[in-house]
Amino acid sequence: MAKHKKDADTDAQAAQRLADEELMRLIRGGDPQAFAVVYDRHCGSAFSLAYRMCGTRAAAEDVLQESFLSLWRSGGRYDASRGSVRTWLLGIVHNRSIDALRRATVHDRRRASDEGLEERFQAPDRTDVEVARREEASEIRSAMEELPQEQGEVIRLAYFGGYTHTEIADILGAPLGTVKGRMRLGLEKLRGQLGGLATEAGA
Repeated sequence: MAKHKKDADTDAQAAQRLADEELMRLIRGGDPQAFAVVYDRHCGSAFSLAYRMCGTRAAAEDVLQESFLSLWRSGGRYDASRGSVRTWLLGIVHNRSIDALRRATVHDRRRASDEGLEERFQAPDRTDVEVARREEASEIRSAMEELPQEQGEVIRLAYFGGYTHTEIADILGAPLGTVKGRMRLGLEKLRGQLGGLATEAGA
């Protein structure tokens, strides 16, 4: 028993000394120790992105779980020539977060469509300011859904994720100029739809 534990500890220490790319090769072969090391190295930044995009801890934890499950199942699709393991993983997190936001939007719409539902669930002490903020957020979400996917994703990463243009280019594997162009076009469309709201958001 002690020998097995010692061997496991030795394997864990050896895995921790490997580069991410080497660990991904082991993960392709089903090595759980390599997966654990990759998780420990990158779960913090992955959760941070998911949380900033989704807005709640519960949703971010779900996205994190889905993302690492995808990494475990599809590690063979990782291509080192297209970027680092961190970049690839954050791309997965980004896509899963977008999916989660879309599911939440559909759910909210279904709730709102039920006759009188909003009135029944409104707290009696909700202030006019709170109502205005919710309406404003709803308008922005609706306008974002009208944008082409590639424009919406760079705006979400910048404003919900807090990433710079360079970081977004790294995450998406796109040229920096392309990211800036998508951002500019997306904001122009938002301003056209929202007027003052988008001007404040883009300030």
